Amino acid sequence: MDPFNLLLITVTVLILYFSLEFLLRDRITKYVDKIPGPIKLPIFGTTWPLLFLPKSVMFIVSKDVLRSYGPIMRSWLGREPAIHCIEPENVEIILNNSIQITKSKMYKIVHPWLGDGLLTSAGEKWHKHRKFITPTFHFKILENFVDIFVEKSQKLVEILKVKADGDIFNIYPYITRCTLDIICETAMGVKINALDNPENEYIKSIYGITKLTMKRLTTPLLHPDFIFYKTPFGKEYNKYLTILHNFTKQVIQDRKKAFKNDHLHSLNTSIDEDIGIKKRQAFLDLFIEMSNKENAFTDEEIKEQVDTFMFEGHDTTTAAINWALFLLGNHQDIQDKVYEEVNQVFQNYENLTINSLNDLKLLERCCKEALRLYPSVPAIGRELTRDIELGGYLVPADCTVAVEILSLHRNPKVYSNPDNFDPDRFLPENTKNRHPYAYVPFSAGPRNCIGQKFAIYEEKIILAYILKNYKITSTQTEETIKPMVELILRPKDGLFIKLEPRV
Repeated sequence: MDPFNLLLITVTVLILYFSLEFLLRDRITKYVDKIPGPIKLPIFGTTWPLLFLPKSVMFIVSKDVLRSYGPIMRSWLGREPAIHCIEPENVEIILNNSIQITKSKMYKIVHPWLGDGLLTSAGEKWHKHRKFITPTFHFKILENFVDIFVEKSQKLVEILKVKADGDIFNIYPYITRCTLDIICETAMGVKINALDNPENEYIKSIYGITKLTMKRLTTPLLHPDFIFYKTPFGKEYNKYLTILHNFTKQVIQDRKKAFKNDHLHSLNTSIDEDIGIKKRQAFLDLFIEMSNKENAFTDEEIKEQVDTFMFEGHDTTTAAINWALFLLGNHQDIQDKVYEEVNQVFQNYENLTINSLNDLKLLERCCKEALRLYPSVPAIGRELTRDIELGGYLVPADCTVAVEILSLHRNPKVYSNPDNFDPDRFLPENTKNRHPYAYVPFSAGPRNCIGQKFAIYEEKIILAYILKNYKITSTQTEETIKPMVELILRPKDGLFIKLEPRV
């Protein structure tokens, strides 16, 4: 083909592409701008008032903006529109939908680490893997993990002894290391001993990549790959990524080799003769077993799921536990009642089991109320694949819809005194007439969190052991603590408390 014709074809294709893009964007703009929202400026969209605000102030401003424009609001991040929902009826339309299951573009930021795991995948691949993975969270399998929750909680209590002298300290890193130990052993069958050795290379890489992911998420200039990977942040990110992926790959190969050597075939029933302890299957072992029997996963897909479990299985639970401690440390009367309940349960059981967890009813209500006020995941994003109607407005395909869980959970139409900590909101008589989509800390519908029972069991056990052994006093209040809205809702500077040993 001669150069002139090649140039002509190229120009024609570009004109067609940009014409179609303009028509698509023009249609999106036409419908999106009918929805209430802040003033839109060229380039900046509606985010210009937030550009120079600290993340902790953005938490307050974002809540106020959503409340002033709700129940449905539109925003623009540059040329990208988002529709924000804070009413249960609209949230149900989005979450209880077997078609609109594609995560928003923001989730692409974690794709280099997590690939197409359950968090980020969509379509046929997501449906297939969700179907295979759901049985791994069966009650009997989770029951086998309770011993790990107990063991790590006891270790945490022991380590905290040196801090139980009435001095103020940040408990957040200790909870993080405890949940990392738990998820590593339950997801991969590997002990990394984060509680004893926080300088472990894998642990430091988890911290590092999480921090850099949040940095990239909140810095639009770093979103394009061709910019990010040329910066020092991108180079550091790649270093951590290599360590994490190599570690996971090595663990997978080791477990597969053991499986082939018939060492893992009967883990649920076999006893280690040397130490007399029942062996446990990690999630990784179950994936390998499914891969061998049903061709369910390739090695790459196993790695993606394990990495996803590592990401989702420690950060969200860490945040939930810390917010519960913060609230109980500010409400001593409720903490005293929880302590009485925990003490009674420990009198009846030597160690906590799944059955004994059912007796911790007040503690569970406290966990739920903490997740209402401070949901670990403050918002969920979906990218629409079809037009839908929300709140009387047509929302076109290719828009992002954000379910604003934080504002949903503090909706005064649903919750009286919504900013107050009141665990009795979750008494059966107070929940029976509540809209089922007014409380969604683990999302809801077909893409609900597959590990929510795992997370609640883990949270209750860790909190029960801490509360049994220590009285907690928060040194921050709801007025002074600074929540940061990122992928995870966390206190900006950590959680500072005082611990006193229980007599």
